[in-house]
Amino acid sequence: MTDDLIPEGFAPHSRKSPITQPWEPLYASAQPDRLVLATRIREAHCNSRGMPHGGFLAALADNAMGLSLGANLANANLPAGGLVTVSLTLDYLGSAKLGQWLEFDTDFVKLGRSICFAEATVRADGQPIARARATFKVLDAKAAA
Repeated sequence: MTDDLIPEGFAPHSRKSPITQPWEPLYASAQPDRLVLATRIREAHCNSRGMPHGGFLAALADNAMGLSLGANLANANLPAGGLVTVSLTLDYLGSAKLGQWLEFDTDFVKLGRSICFAEATVRADGQPIARARATFKVLDAKAAA
């Protein structure tokens, strides 16, 4: 896979954020029950050893899980004024290198009216390199309006 090849089903991620701006370009694949985030690993994502930094992996896993929970809340007609992360853990299972395609795929959600849970797998060229788990607080939709 060349640096310019983006897998089918992915398009530029439209939701921009100051925290993710240095890591652009980011891509997304909208599924009915989740949003898969992805990017091609570049130097801006890496630590001094040339591997994706753990903080980078954590931030994008957190982002993917929050967006996926938001989609699931909307599908379930559960009002939410947004989500904030209460806790986040990552287990690092392997490593990745420059040029690999990195995906952040939320594969478990449990919805609640005030607290939601999610798990995600981070894959480099299809191989799991991290597993993330998070708890999110659902913000009051009325307070956000």
